[in-house]
Amino acid sequence: MATPLRFDAGALELLDQTRLPAEEVWLRCRDPACVADAIARLAVRGAPAIGIAAAYGLALAVRDGGTDTRARFAHAFDLLASTRPTAVNLRWALEQGRRAFEDAVDGGQPPYEPLVTLARRLEDTQREADSRIAQEALELFSPGDQVLTHCNAGGLATGGAGTAGGVIEAAWKAGRVAHVWVDETRPLLQGARLTAWELSKAGVPFHVVTDGSVGTLMARGLVDRVVVGADRIAGNGDVANKIGTYTVAVVAARHHIPVYVAAPLSTIDAATPTGSEIAIEERDPDEVTADAPAANWAFDVTPHELVTAIVTEIGMLTPPFHEAIARLEAAPQAR
Repeated sequence: MATPLRFDAGALELLDQTRLPAEEVWLRCRDPACVADAIARLAVRGAPAIGIAAAYGLALAVRDGGTDTRARFAHAFDLLASTRPTAVNLRWALEQGRRAFEDAVDGGQPPYEPLVTLARRLEDTQREADSRIAQEALELFSPGDQVLTHCNAGGLATGGAGTAGGVIEAAWKAGRVAHVWVDETRPLLQGARLTAWELSKAGVPFHVVTDGSVGTLMARGLVDRVVVGADRIAGNGDVANKIGTYTVAVVAARHHIPVYVAAPLSTIDAATPTGSEIAIEERDPDEVTADAPAANWAFDVTPHELVTAIVTEIGMLTPPFHEAIARLEAAPQAR
């Protein structure tokens, strides 16, 4: 299992995913500015993992105590919140950190340990969620399936077994997946660099393909189902994920191939009614090219009607998604 982060001796260590697979380099962060920089430049990435990293970043902001604790916390909160606008887990984790901070300070307690405890709890909860998602999804697969995935939603993205990546690996171990097609995921190649690295370590048979190969693969009958992760799921079931996911879903619909989204409950944002309200991050055009004008959207939105099911740690959500998500909101103990 790939581990993207670890907290020890008052510092957060992050596996620099920009250096994979060529080398495994760990960054050691002792302040929230270092964590924010790592999130912004994708040294740590994946919605659940950046939420956990941000929670540890809040703890680092108040590690040394002092009289300006509230100001340092507020500055760290705003800095970390500004790093990635699309992934809802980031704000979700930070808001939990805010509550833990206020409870500690209002109770006359130094906030550092409660914030570390919260971050560790978020880590443990995500690991458990990943495992449950994988088990919930097993029934979706049949022996011999060929699966296509886009971007990276394995352990590197969550700190656990992964969402889509964890589902695929569990189904392979159960004898229900024979082969995986891994989209390269331009421009930063999270599929070719990270998903391929994870599947290779796990021994799962795969081939990396160019993003433009999806139509050819499906037309030739070489894809039985699509499994992807998510960075935010709106209240109607629209899914924001790595740019190119929408294209995959459209072509899959043309060929009557099911599209499954694997995501923890923390990725569902019922307060955002539809995908059109989701802020889509635009990154530096130099990631695409240094020699010509370029546009570089990091995510796109797949409309809910192109999604077959959303697999969570408490079960599978099926259309109509707005009703399924509303039921979740009416049962807050499930979250």
